[in-house]
Amino acid sequence: MGSEGPKAVTIHVTGFKKFQGVAENPTETIVSNLKDFIEKRGLPPGATLGSCTILETAGDGARQTLESCISETDISSHKQIIWLHLGVNSGAPKFAIEQQAVNEATFRCPDELGWQPQQIPIVSEDGGTTRARETSCCIEEILKFLKKKDFDVTISDDAGRFVCNYVYYHSLRFAEQKGHKSLFVHVPLFSRIDEETQMRFVASLLEAIASTCY
Repeated sequence: MGSEGPKAVTIHVTGFKKFQGVAENPTETIVSNLKDFIEKRGLPPGATLGSCTILETAGDGARQTLESCISETDISSHKQIIWLHLGVNSGAPKFAIEQQAVNEATFRCPDELGWQPQQIPIVSEDGGTTRARETSCCIEEILKFLKKKDFDVTISDDAGRFVCNYVYYHSLRFAEQKGHKSLFVHVPLFSRIDEETQMRFVASLLEAIASTCY
């Protein structure tokens, strides 16, 4: 029997609004402008940019929005659905592909809804706070793709314990249940890497995901 070829890929992207210490979140700007940027630049054949959603930087608020988006997603068997989450690491000098999320909510400051959990499981039925979930995306191949385009990017195994990790953990869990894939990438502030470079990075990241995550 002949090969049916790779599935079509739809990539849904999220970013975050402002939070304590970060008055202007670069991921809000990136995700807000991404559809126009991609329309001009294009994506590989078979790849589609799906929804572009800005999440509250608040654990439960972000989770509810994400859960709503996922429940509305096209579940056609002919498409591979990938969730790409962008968050900012205000102290980072480079981009970071997050390999995993940990089942621990320990917020260093209250989130935008005033919640500040300390050392509690994100999903209690998953067990203790040492439980980790890893992405099923081919992050080594994604890293190679991006490095060939001269982006300063690394692989990280620690997404922190704040809202980024909280959302990523839930997303990885949802993805496993739905047969989707999930990936989180931290970006620096625009003062470290300018907006135009970051837009090009995210566009290249979408290409990398589309070409490696079938």
